[in-house]
Amino acid sequence: MGSKVTGILYVVSAPSGAGKTSLLKAVLNELPTLKLSVSTTTRQQRPGEEDGIHYNFVSVEEFKSMLKQDAFLEHAEVFGNFYGTSQWWLEEQLADGQDVVLEIDWQGAQQVREIMPDCRSIFILPPSKEELYSRLTNRGQDSEEVIAGRMQAANNEIQHYAEYDYVIINDDFAVAKEELKSIFMAQAQRLEVQQVKHQELIEDLLSS
Repeated sequence: MGSKVTGILYVVSAPSGAGKTSLLKAVLNELPTLKLSVSTTTRQQRPGEEDGIHYNFVSVEEFKSMLKQDAFLEHAEVFGNFYGTSQWWLEEQLADGQDVVLEIDWQGAQQVREIMPDCRSIFILPPSKEELYSRLTNRGQDSEEVIAGRMQAANNEIQHYAEYDYVIINDDFAVAKEELKSIFMAQAQRLEVQQVKHQELIEDLLSS
C-alpha cells in the first residue's frame, strides 16, 4: 500500500475585502498541518508585517531578475505591484508531504492550475457589494480613489468564481471559517492519505 503521499496544494482566491486573509489565519491556527506559502512582492511593507513571514519583500529590479530565472510558479501584477510564488520552495514542500495553501488572485490561480491541475481551489465571496464596500472603507487604510479601484477590481475578480472547485460566502465569519476548515479536513481523509498514514492498522484489520 503505499509510498509517501505528496502534499496537497490549495489555491484560495477572493476579491480584496472579502475576508480571505482573516479566514485563512483563523483556520491555519486550528490546522497546524497546513502551511501558508509566503509570496514574494514588490509592494510596500505595511505596519505590523514582517519580511519572510507575511511576504518576502523585494525591489522591482529584484523581482524582474527572479522572473528571468524562472523562479516563480505563478506571478501577477495587482494594483501596480508584483506578486509571485517560489516554484522550487513549493515543489520541495509538496514532495515532503506538506500541504500548502496559496493565497493568490484569479490570474495566479489560472497559472497554477495549468502547471498543477491536481490542486484544489477555493473562492471566497462577500455577501453583497454593499458589505464589500463597507469592509474596504472600515479598514481606514485607503483613499476613496483606491477603494473605487478595488471595487472595480473586485467585480472583475468575481467573474472568475466558477473556475474554482469550492465557493464560500463570507457573511457570518464563524460559519465561513468552519466551511473553509471542513474542506481542508475532508481532503486529509482521502483514501491515498489514510492508506499511508494508517498502513499498519489497515493491514492488521485485513489480516485473516
